[in-house]
Amino acid sequence: MSYSDYRKGLVQLKSKPEKEKKYMKHNAPKPRKFGRSVNKCIRCGRVGGHVGKYGMSLCRQCFREIAHSLGFRKFN
Repeated sequence: MSYSDYRKGLVQLKSKPEKEKKYMKHNAPKPRKFGRSVNKCIRCGRVGGHVGKYGMSLCRQCFREIAHSLGFRKFN
């Protein structure tokens, strides 16, 4: 079985617990502590363009949408 998402294979393995356990051992992604995939946007889940300043954890697109309501002003 080769899937882009490891969870797609679990649908077929529900009735076979031993094979499901082995499948999860080799195909589940390991938990990350460092790198880009750790810092995700809290609104949409994007990993790129992350604004972590002031503990916001937003991507730049979401920040633009809600910046005015947070109290930021745009200067030209």
